[in-house]
Amino acid sequence: MNNLIPALKKDEELIAEMDSYLSEKEGFHLWWLGQSGYLLQWNGKRVLIDPYLSDSLTKKYEKTEKPHVRLSEQVVRPELLIDIAIVTSSHNHTDHLDAETLIPILKNNPKIKLIIPEANRDFVSNRLQCESKFPIGINFGDSVTIDGFSFKGIPAKHNELTKDEYGNYKFMGYIIQFGNFSVYHSGDTLLFEGLEEILKPYTVDVAILPINGNKPERQVAGNLDFKEAVELGMAIGAKYIIPCHYDMFSFNTADVKDFIHYAEEKKQDFKVLKGGQKFYYPLKK
Repeated sequence: MNNLIPALKKDEELIAEMDSYLSEKEGFHLWWLGQSGYLLQWNGKRVLIDPYLSDSLTKKYEKTEKPHVRLSEQVVRPELLIDIAIVTSSHNHTDHLDAETLIPILKNNPKIKLIIPEANRDFVSNRLQCESKFPIGINFGDSVTIDGFSFKGIPAKHNELTKDEYGNYKFMGYIIQFGNFSVYHSGDTLLFEGLEEILKPYTVDVAILPINGNKPERQVAGNLDFKEAVELGMAIGAKYIIPCHYDMFSFNTADVKDFIHYAEEKKQDFKVLKGGQKFYYPLKK
């Protein structure tokens, strides 16, 4: 666990920074928590997106042929995250649905709402030891609004567009709309026919997209690579792209410099964050 990529801010220092912006009314903030996890803060309210804040996968795979060797230090202890209105899970893989992360968060935030793909309800309630009716399940075409945040389900292909017996998608992304802002968090996905057309009407301000790519030799489901992330962001007219799903595990990462160079070449605005670093998006005129 030595020589980990350090977080810009972590634990109590990070929480203090988040708290200092609670009265901000002019825009919104995003903090990268590592992998595909973010804290979105707007109008004094907090949304946690797909947090993974433990070493559960490193421990699980330590003595296997697929060790999950951590590259970056943990940004924040989950028990420090309070006043969270909403938390999401885009699918059932542990780096997007981690019991060691989510059970303490649910305990410390008794009014929190959990948004998941409806197809995953039984799996989620079993893993998180919560009542089956507790998660709020949505599917493609569904929308739910909580505390001024509207969530719309977007299909994700990881590596297939997998559905349950009722036609509900098991892998999803979310369009999150609040005020006059629109954020797209893709979850884990590959490109698929129709995705651009689904997303274009939402006038996305910030697209949070994976860049680790799809390599069968990794023996895990893949994602967009750096070129595909830039090109998808451009195709849907995203004002900014924020890359994610890299620098967590040594066997399944990417060099973010490739993303930077390609985005600059294509003249697409972006923001690359360090762990525990914030991104500010100002009020739109």
